[in-house]
Amino acid sequence: MTVVLIPSQLQSYTGGASRVQADGRTVMDLLRDLDRQFPGIRFRVVDEQDRVRQHMKIFIGPERVADLNTPMTAGCDLMLFGALSGG
Repeated sequence: MTVVLIPSQLQSYTGGASRVQADGRTVMDLLRDLDRQFPGIRFRVVDEQDRVRQHMKIFIGPERVADLNTPMTAGCDLMLFGALSGG
């Protein structure tokens, strides 16, 4: 299992939890498991073409990930990071 750090704007999907656990061999597998546990969260991270949404960033440990087929690194947390905008 991987610890997933959830940004505040997605915590409504996780019942307010900022850390959850999910399983998967790749980032995409992990996002699918997250969506199984917390329906709707995956669509906030990736679009209909399975691309990371422009305002979202994904990190495995300290490394930013853009390819959802990236294998999960054993022992590393996955962090979802949502950019804030406004004016």
